[in-house]
Parts: sequence; structure tokens; C-alpha cells
Amino acid sequence: MADPKGFLKTRSRELPARRPVPIRLMDWKEIYEPGDGAVLKRQAGRCMDCGIPFCHQGCPLGNLIPEWNDLIRRGEGREASERLHATNNFPEFTGRLCPAPCESSCVLGISQEPVTIKLVEQSIIDQAWANDWVQPHPPERLTGKTVAVVGSGPAGLAAAQQLTRAGHTVAVFERDDRIGGLLRYGIPDFKLEKKHIEHRLRQMQAEGTRFRAGVNIGVDIGWGELRSRYDAVIVATGALEPRDLPVPGRDLAGVHFAMDYLVQQNRVGAGDTVPGQITAAGRHVVILGGGDTGADCLGTAHRQGALSVTTLAIGTRPPEARAAHQPWPTHPLVFEVSTAHEEGGERLFLASTVEFLPNAAGEVRAIRVAETEYLDGRRVPRSGTEREVPADLVLLALGFTGTESFALESELGVAVDGGTLVRDDDYQSSTPGLFVAGDAGRGQSLIVWAIAEGRAAAAAVDRYLEGDTELPAPVRPTDRALSL
Repeated sequence: MADPKGFLKTRSRELPARRPVPIRLMDWKEIYEPGDGAVLKRQAGRCMDCGIPFCHQGCPLGNLIPEWNDLIRRGEGREASERLHATNNFPEFTGRLCPAPCESSCVLGISQEPVTIKLVEQSIIDQAWANDWVQPHPPERLTGKTVAVVGSGPAGLAAAQQLTRAGHTVAVFERDDRIGGLLRYGIPDFKLEKKHIEHRLRQMQAEGTRFRAGVNIGVDIGWGELRSRYDAVIVATGALEPRDLPVPGRDLAGVHFAMDYLVQQNRVGAGDTVPGQITAAGRHVVILGGGDTGADCLGTAHRQGALSVTTLAIGTRPPEARAAHQPWPTHPLVFEVSTAHEEGGERLFLASTVEFLPNAAGEVRAIRVAETEYLDGRRVPRSGTEREVPADLVLLALGFTGTESFALESELGVAVDGGTLVRDDDYQSSTPGLFVAGDAGRGQSLIVWAIAEGRAAAAAVDRYLEGDTELPAPVRPTDRALSL
């Protein structure tokens, strides 16, 4: 602990300045200004080096948070990067995208604002890349065993990197034309510039991982054929089946799933031409769903030049502070103002969608909504409270129901439960040698859980192939952190 009185001398959180809203709406770059090294040291110095660091429990990866806070406080950035990478393959992703359940469980947060753990994490890895400290770690020997990883999101990439470093020959299959999964096409550039993905892919290629983009397993190559070609297979396809809203008018032109909208903009940002692109330019946009995906749509719509953006949430507005039933160190549900919300738009709560209303051309022109009431534990529209909200573009950001599992069921007989693939405590499915990691087995969750499961599944595969493993396994499929 570099400064035992750090949390007493620096009592408030300091975060980097955000670029002014009118400026950042003119481009797709990340919104934060470069950080100040002195501020970073002060914030890292607030870490109390607790006897029982509950931030470890809040983080599914078990990040060594007090250790790298101490190293940053002492100006030892390279050593901090090494400690960070000891538990996390991709801190540049979690430092930007994770909701930071570690901060919710920070002991300092009981009486003060918690340590800016997420900021310190992102600053460590950005400094490491800038100073060329992140180098490939190819294996010392090859085992002669082969592994196929299907899906190139955070779970698949983490599993692939771990297994490559263990000496296995790993091929990552991705049905999209570029590697990265949801990181590539689901996250807007203003939250994650894609150069960060490219940095990691170059490192992984130098280590020996092979990438096969544009290959749809189950269509281009059968699951059975893939299983026969490789000694083990990891399914890390995510849980991208969108939740629909079956109300009158759902089939009107102008009503789209949020992910379709976000993927198209990311393709345009990558330089592709998207015929008939879904765009918010000059439109009144309504987003159904108040989560992260809805906020991503909000920021995207503003940058595309929407006339107005309204976000509808069916539930009540969350409280400003922790509720009594969500005590420290759990991750509370509180009212959050994301960077996208700072940029404008209206947020309505207790709004139930009753119907999408058409214009003469068969396109959506408005949404009929009603106040939500709770009836026998169900959320239903309250009769007599209906009104119209203008909308000529509606984006459904209602979450996801599970993974696309039909081909796996039909070809290999993999068991499915509620939209996720069934696996045992070693991440293995009902088909021997076929493992499941990330949202495909867990359901929709956080990026930090995806990386943790990718690392744990890699350890299970290594043990399956070699009889033992030295790879770390931070979580089990049944684990649930205090944050969840």
C-alpha cells in the first residue's frame, strides 16, 4: 500500500474530461479526452488495500485490483500491466465496456465514492500499448492437439488465446466477414474504436492463433464435420436471438431490431457500403428498452442526425441510490446517465407499448403507449391512459432470449434449456469434446463474464486433451458473483 492515507487525502473521484457534446456528435471517436497521469496516481492511491478486497468478488475475473492500483500509484506502469494481464486477456475491452461491478463492491464505497477502478484499468492498458509493452507470447512447445473455437466475441477470443499459449493449434471460426463478434459489430465506435480489436488480433496471430472469418458453422461446415476434424470444439456463439414484441403493427416498415441497426452502422464505419441502410437521419426515433443496447442506439441516432429520440422503458425509474434490498457489496440497480444520455433525448418510464400505428404507405408513424400497471405480478397497460408518441423509426432493444441452437440440436443432439446450451461443471456439453463458453451457455451477460468463462473453458479443454492443466479457471458455469 503506497499511501496509507491516500483515501483520506483524496476523497472524491476524478474522471477524464469528456469531449463537448456538440463536438463528439460530429464524429464516431471515443468520447473521453486523454487522462492526466497525476490524477491517475491520486485515484489509484485511494485504494485502501483492504484486508478482504471485495472488489475481487465483484469481478468474475478475480482481477488483482489492489496490486495494480498500488503499482500505478508508484509509477510502475509496466509491472501494473503484467498484473492486469495475469487475470484478464483483454483489459482494453473491459476497461471501456464493463459496468464495473468491482466498483460497486469497493470497500471504500461504504463511506465514500469508490475507487475509479475501471479508469485505472483502461489507463494501464492504454499506456501499455503506447509503450509497446504488450508483446506476443507464443507457446514454448506444440502439443499436436487441435481446437476449433466457434465465435470470435470476447469468450471465444479469450479461450483461443489461452489454448494457443498452452501449445494447442487453435482455429477461430466467425460467420461474419471480420473477426470480433459483438465487439466488432454490436458496439458503436464511440464506445470502442475498432483499432483496439486489431491490436489484439495481431498479437494473437503472432502467437499462432488462426482466424477463419466468413465461415458459418452449421451451414458452410456441418457441426458434425467440424467435431470430427478437431480434437475439441468450443461453442462461443453468444446469445443473439433478439426478444421480439408481438403487438399489432409489428410488421410495419420502420420497426427493426436494435442489433440490425447497430450492425449496419458499424459496417458503414468500417468502410462498407450498406444498401438500404437503416438510418435515423431526419427521423423521429423511439427506442424500446432502457439498457446498454438502447443507449448504444441513442448515441448512434444522435450521430446520424435524428430529429428526436425517445427511449421507452416498461418499468419504473430506478432509484438514484442503492435500494435497501441491494446492499453493498452487490451491484445495485440505480438510475444511470450514460454518455449517450448526456447527448440528448427523452426517457420515459412506466410506458407499455400497445400498438404500432401506420401511415398511408404502410410505414410506422407513431406508437400507442399506455401507463404500465402491475397486476398479479405482471406488467400490463393501464386502460384509459393510452396516448401516441410520434415515431417513424422504432428500434427494439429488449434484450436477447438465447443462442441459435437448431443445427447443434439436430446434428449433434446437444441439449438445450431455455435458449442456452446445457453444459456440465467442466463446460462440456452432452456431446463429448464439445464445450460451451460465454453467453451461449450462460445467457445474456456481461463482457467480463464472457472473458472469465472463455478462460475457464480453455482450462477445461486443456485438461480434456492433456489430462491436466496449468491454465487458470476463474469461474465455474454455476458461479454467480455478488454483483449479480
